[in-house]
Amino acid sequence: MDKRERTVPVYLLSGFLGSGKTTLLKRWLEAAEAAGRKPAVVMNELGDVNLDGIEIGRDVRMAEMLGGCICCTVRGDLGMEMLKLVEEHEPDLLLIESTGAANPMDIIDAIGDASMLKRVELKQVVTVVDAKHLQAQRDKGTGQTFRLMKEQIRCATVLILNKTDLVTDPEADELERLIREWNRFAPIYRTVGSQIDIGLLERINSEAASGRTEITEEPEGACRCGHSHSHAEHEHAAHEHAAHEHAHHSHEHVMAYTRYFDHPVNSEAFEEMMGRLPDNVYRAKGILSFTDTSSRFMFQYAYKQLDLMKINPQGEVPDVAVFIGEHFDRAELELLIRQLAG
Repeated sequence: MDKRERTVPVYLLSGFLGSGKTTLLKRWLEAAEAAGRKPAVVMNELGDVNLDGIEIGRDVRMAEMLGGCICCTVRGDLGMEMLKLVEEHEPDLLLIESTGAANPMDIIDAIGDASMLKRVELKQVVTVVDAKHLQAQRDKGTGQTFRLMKEQIRCATVLILNKTDLVTDPEADELERLIREWNRFAPIYRTVGSQIDIGLLERINSEAASGRTEITEEPEGACRCGHSHSHAEHEHAAHEHAAHEHAHHSHEHVMAYTRYFDHPVNSEAFEEMMGRLPDNVYRAKGILSFTDTSSRFMFQYAYKQLDLMKINPQGEVPDVAVFIGEHFDRAELELLIRQLAG
């Protein structure tokens, strides 16, 4: 495939401080390299020294963003760091580990910005939750940390309830019920030491992206593979159920959907399509070529309002639209786009 046509998958690792994100990142890197794939990493630290990066090692292609949180003081640099890694190293996948103080929605937005310049696509938002810490914050019930953990959970496409060896099985069940109140769609996996089949994380996404598989909500006491397990068997099942297929559900939990266009589209048809977007697609952005004008346009969509701005991009910039929302039906959105393409 032509390098210009190759899309680099992006995985965002979120979770509060000390939840186990870096351990998961190390496992992901090991799995990628064992499979002969070339990963790259963006790591963010609030301080001025990347201690986690030192732990990862020097052989990994890495961009360090120090001295601030991706979602605030250094957010503007995230897209440039991503594009630099893609240009210089041509990775097979890009992993972003955000600081525990980051709100994932702001990072998702920045990844959308980068996809307008290069073929990069957000595939998963994996939130790692420290079971004991969530339990303590739940008991408090208020405070900035509690609100941030709730937001990180709400934004996830996959949830890892980590350090479950520090709570009892009934306590873990109660925490899952709490998590389900905040995020009804993302699958939840219980782990110790962020131990999970990395291939499972990527297969969930790959199947959802192709429209073959979606995630269901399970009844209490049921594993995601569809079989009943006792609480003692739950942790073992979490490592084994990757081989089972997931059942179908009517909606996918997709935070950001990136759609590249191979041909120009009609501008009036595009504006009409944007006016028909479902309410739970609340932001969109992109760069498009239109059949009825020689100029290229950047568009921004928010709160049901569409703005188009004529641009003259430098270099090779793809035609792309990025849709951001909560729990929207991606198949329905894709149908609208295909009707647009005619």
